[in-house]
Amino acid sequence: MKPESIQKYRPFPAVVLPDRQWPDRTITHAPIWCSVDLRDGNQALPVPMSVEEKLEFFAVLCSVGFKQIEVGFPSAADTEFNFLRRLIDEDRIPEDVTIQVLVQTRDHLIRRTFEAIAGAKRAIVHIYNSTSPLQRRVTFGDATREQIRDIAIEGATLVKELVPTVPQTEIVLQYSPESFSDTELDFALECCNAVIDVWQPTPEKKMIINLPDTVQWTTPNVHADMIEWMCCHLKNRESLLVSLHTHNDRGTGTAATELGLMAGADRVEGTLFGNGERTGNLDIVNVALNMNSHGIATGLDFSDLTTLRHVYERVTRMTVGERHPYVGELVFTAFSGSHQDAIKKGLDRRDREVKEDPSIPWGVPYLTIDPQDVGRSYEAIIRINSQSGKGGIAYVLDQEHGYDLPKTMHPQVGKYIYDHADALGRELSADEIRDLFFGKFVNLESPMNLIEFELDNTAVKGEMICHVTLEVNGETMRGSGTGNGPINAFVHFLDGAGHKDFKVTDYRSHALRGGSDADSAAYVQIQDIESGRLLWGCGVDPSIEMAGLKALISAWNLQHAK
Repeated sequence: MKPESIQKYRPFPAVVLPDRQWPDRTITHAPIWCSVDLRDGNQALPVPMSVEEKLEFFAVLCSVGFKQIEVGFPSAADTEFNFLRRLIDEDRIPEDVTIQVLVQTRDHLIRRTFEAIAGAKRAIVHIYNSTSPLQRRVTFGDATREQIRDIAIEGATLVKELVPTVPQTEIVLQYSPESFSDTELDFALECCNAVIDVWQPTPEKKMIINLPDTVQWTTPNVHADMIEWMCCHLKNRESLLVSLHTHNDRGTGTAATELGLMAGADRVEGTLFGNGERTGNLDIVNVALNMNSHGIATGLDFSDLTTLRHVYERVTRMTVGERHPYVGELVFTAFSGSHQDAIKKGLDRRDREVKEDPSIPWGVPYLTIDPQDVGRSYEAIIRINSQSGKGGIAYVLDQEHGYDLPKTMHPQVGKYIYDHADALGRELSADEIRDLFFGKFVNLESPMNLIEFELDNTAVKGEMICHVTLEVNGETMRGSGTGNGPINAFVHFLDGAGHKDFKVTDYRSHALRGGSDADSAAYVQIQDIESGRLLWGCGVDPSIEMAGLKALISAWNLQHAK
């Protein structure tokens, strides 16, 4: 903003709460969760969900584990009314799920709402009216506090009168001083206590007081102060469930909710992935998985976030951002070389430690949770671009293609592929990384190409003879070599042919995981006798012996590459 624009804004007043308790508390258990995807989320969509889409989404929310689901605003439109009737008439509501309906404190809307819920086993009837000074002045034409409070009382009274008209339905009552976030606390309390006086809840039959952060005006700590103040001053607190409904205008919906729970709230309303008006509602996935990451069970199952995201994106036509916590495409992905190296070391170490102690707590650098716990595979954790390092490239080759490169081979392979990504200026796919690796290091056939190789084990015990046909720089040569193994025998052949200007310094091999054309991979490191330079080559072949020979020839070809 320009300096002159800033002058139109004012700081939000602090709450006088000298004995605040919430900063010393911790979250130790999950709240009651209520999904408002089908109402608050749906009414914020450019293209609202159809009835069939809402039915599908309702079933998904039930499968996740939500026991309270706000299904809509049935008095607002026939579509909303008909959707609710289908849920009830077609017996689509599980026995342990309570539906919730929202309605303004207006006579005809409340009556229509009771028509909509008739026959449901259990329903939360949620009434609200706006209470803030801004709403009183602008929306209600300078209405007085008394007039606004009377709206709440009249609505609550009518609801109480209508409850007996749906005898088959157990009714839970909920009241919201809408725009609580910028309502004077004493007036929000006055309205809530007035409704409490009408409904007369008991510890056995509690009502819900919902305190919506309808528009975020301030920092999460002030919101927590407001919640604690209300919890301390509400009548019959033991007969109430205090509920949060946090929006995200300041980008702090999660923080405001978590601090609100520390301040004494019992219940949370929100949506999957934060869908909702303006910048959205609280993302329940985020808060629940934050709790999971601290070892707190939530009753919600987000073990397959990818599938859940796909359903959400299809029926809402919204898109989950790539950096959205826990579910975004890139949230578990490391491009940075130092991050990749730390993640790879952490995963390798954890594999070893879990074998000794399966109960060991999760601990991998840069990964707050195990991606597999939310249905993400390790293959997507490390991806390669110009910012990547040698460890990340080795990780991709290992995890996605089964090549477990020796540690000292990482720099040589990593630099080559990193330089290629840098030249392209983009991310490389796992297949591109494999192809680059093969093209530069695997089964190289120029300037040296192995035409034939045959072992003779009839020599002296502990020795073998190899018979070789070789092409070097287009010239074919044949001969034999003797050694204590295939590679050693081949090296002696090269020595006799005048092509041994190196010494073998390392050799590794392993079975190739998931290979179709080859079963074994081998890696040979040689040292150039003249320059001292170290080079690695790789060989792939169904025969482990031939894989080793091809690795040696690949290293030699790299040594002599022009």
